[in-house]
Order: sequence, then structure tokens, then C-alpha cells
Amino acid sequence: MEQEVIFNDLGKRSYKEVWDQQEALLKANADIKMAFKFGNQQFNAPETIPTLHHLLFVEHFPVYTLGKNGKEEHVLISETDRLKKGIEYFHINRGGDITFHGPGQLVGYPILDLERFKTDLGWYLRSLEEVIIKTMADYGLKGERSAGETGVWLDAHIKGKERKICAMGIKCSRWITMHGFAFNINTDLTYFDHIVPCGIQNKKVTSLAQELGRIIDFEEVKYRVKKHFEAIFPCKLIGEPA
Repeated sequence: MEQEVIFNDLGKRSYKEVWDQQEALLKANADIKMAFKFGNQQFNAPETIPTLHHLLFVEHFPVYTLGKNGKEEHVLISETDRLKKGIEYFHINRGGDITFHGPGQLVGYPILDLERFKTDLGWYLRSLEEVIIKTMADYGLKGERSAGETGVWLDAHIKGKERKICAMGIKCSRWITMHGFAFNINTDLTYFDHIVPCGIQNKKVTSLAQELGRIIDFEEVKYRVKKHFEAIFPCKLIGEPA
């Protein structure tokens, strides 16, 4: 059955504000699931739970985030220099290593109950990757996967030419997801010079603007990502309830 997903474009926001929002949405849905499972002895069907799926879009102010198993040594900039540049830093609870979020980058946070889609984290990550791969194809670019490395790349299998365009990292609790993808559109790529992106040595980072040689219409990319998200999961994106 096609699921409804509440879509909210948050515009430009600080990282911590949106992290807290994700945590609250995940907790609200987890609490509903627990209440139904333990408050109703006849419970035997996850599809009977009134879940509210969400998809948040946001552009963050400059920030480095390190995943729960990431390595501090992959942060190459000193705290003093980082503060001078106005870059925040958080050690967070998603998978993956160090990455950057900032202006010109489309960050997507799906808060989905995978019991309504498919209880398979590999499938979920490959589906997120496919959303970005389809979007890149709209711009005439061939997005690819790299074996053992989550995210979307260009020339993933040509040694020395690999370029990552979209990083991914998630958390899942009671099959409810949070965190998500960071798709470089018009991103200032010099921010990546101060980290080992995703903990992967000797591979470059790129953006749509870098690959196409022009500034990209950010709103158009959002539209295309939403369209492919609806098709691949499948679901229907709806506005925030009144």
C-alpha cells in the first residue's frame, strides 16, 4: 500500500536544531508503536499502527558531523581554525564517519517506519542511493555505487577519478529511521579539504555545479529529488498537517 509521507522544507537551519527535531519525530513514532504493541493484546499487524512518516529538506549552516564509529583523526582542522571559519562540530549517533554540511548542499532526513516499507536496512540505503542516481540522470550524469562504500559516486570504478557527490548515514530504532543523505549541489567544496570525507582516503568530493560547470537551480533539484523519492519507495509526499 502506498504510504503518505509528510514533507517539510525547513530552508536554512542550524544542525542541532534539526537533529533535535528528528529525534523528537522518531521518539513520537516509537512511543506510538510501543503503546500499540503493549497496550493491545490483540496486536499482530504493524500496518495497524498510526505512523506519521516524514521527509525533511534542509540547508545547514557550515558544520562537520562525525558518526558514532568515526575517527577523530579524520578531522584535519584545529578547533581554533574551525571556530575562526565559523564551522560547528558534532559527534552524532548516525553510522558513517566525518562529513560536511553547509550552504548549497541539499540534506534530506527521512523519518520512516520501515515496517510499512521493508525491514531491510540494505534495501533502504540502496533506495536512497537510487533516488540520487535518478536525479543525477536528469542532469545527464551517471551516478554509481562503490562497493562497500555507502553513497553515490561518479567514475566509482576508475582508480584516481572516483568522486563522491552524495554522502549517506542513518540511524534506525524500532525500524524507524533518521539522518539520511547530503547531496552536493552548489556546495563550496573547499570545506572538505579540512576532513577525510567519510573516512575514505585519496578520493575526491564533487558537486552538481562542479560537474556541469554552472550554478544549479536548487529548487529544481529539490523537485526532482522529491519526484524520485515518491517513485522509488513508493509513497506520496503531503504537506504538514494543520
